[in-house]
Amino acid sequence: MEPLRWGVMGAGKFAREHMGPAIAAASGARLVALATSDPAKAAPFAALAGPIRLHDSYEALLSDPEVEAVYIPLPNHLHVEWTLRALEAGKHVLTEKPIAMRADEIDRIIALRDRTGLHAAEAFMILHHPQWQRVRELVAGGAIGPVRHVDVAFSYDNRSDPANIRNRAETGGGGLRDIGVYACGCVRFATGAEPVEVEARIQRENGVDIWAQVVGRMQGPEGGFTFSAMTSMRLFPRQEVVLQGDRGLIRVPAPFNAEIFGEVRVELHQPGFIATVERFPTARHYRLQVEAFTRTVRDGAPYACPLEFSRGTQAMLDRILSVAREI
Repeated sequence: MEPLRWGVMGAGKFAREHMGPAIAAASGARLVALATSDPAKAAPFAALAGPIRLHDSYEALLSDPEVEAVYIPLPNHLHVEWTLRALEAGKHVLTEKPIAMRADEIDRIIALRDRTGLHAAEAFMILHHPQWQRVRELVAGGAIGPVRHVDVAFSYDNRSDPANIRNRAETGGGGLRDIGVYACGCVRFATGAEPVEVEARIQRENGVDIWAQVVGRMQGPEGGFTFSAMTSMRLFPRQEVVLQGDRGLIRVPAPFNAEIFGEVRVELHQPGFIATVERFPTARHYRLQVEAFTRTVRDGAPYACPLEFSRGTQAMLDRILSVAREI
């Protein structure tokens, strides 16, 4: 298969430390270009992929005929604009989450995707990891019986970095938009359920939510269950997801930052205090995401996180933000 030729729009830390290396390492992919106004920032990317073409503007990157696919890690408020511009320029596009600030904005991307026949997706990497694919298999297979309750917690502390885009309202910051995507999206993926009741409490600082508690009820193919989630940008780091049923529970202790936060494993707890633990030490979700994107472009393979799925998660976040009570 001819490698899919990638360009990266911006040389920020996340692209430099995670997605740049993933594109360079992925089977069927090749990093060929970078758009940055600072040539010095290109050195880490060149170290990964060898000589790459540098462009001093995003427009120039989109005009590069050698670039087939573009990865967009820009601040949240720029995602829709540059995703649309990339599609209009004839490029496949993978945009960091959240791909939009509101669910209805994703409709424009879906329409242009369909009109151009290009592949566009949100970079929601955890769905490409075998850990979450296994969780979904266990739920669908009835390993814990009908799901009755799900708990999600995701926190970190970035109060020492007030200039960070996550701490700035004008760049689409806030904990829910940054990590609430995971809290909502993982449950929707694992259970196939959608929210039917939602309540939320939020604390804000300088116009962005720094803490949120969400409770509600979700309805899926196999019935309904209660849901509770906490996200924060001001607490000690914590990640955990627990899906509880009548006949057992599934615990995921490092659900979002695989191998960075902790060991990647799925625990299945069943009657008699029996626990089965499956580990995934070699899986790299960023690389798997790039390889899955490439297979969709080259072979038309189904994609784990189509825009329609991303729209559902964003609609859930929109609903949470609309009903949230500030405290």
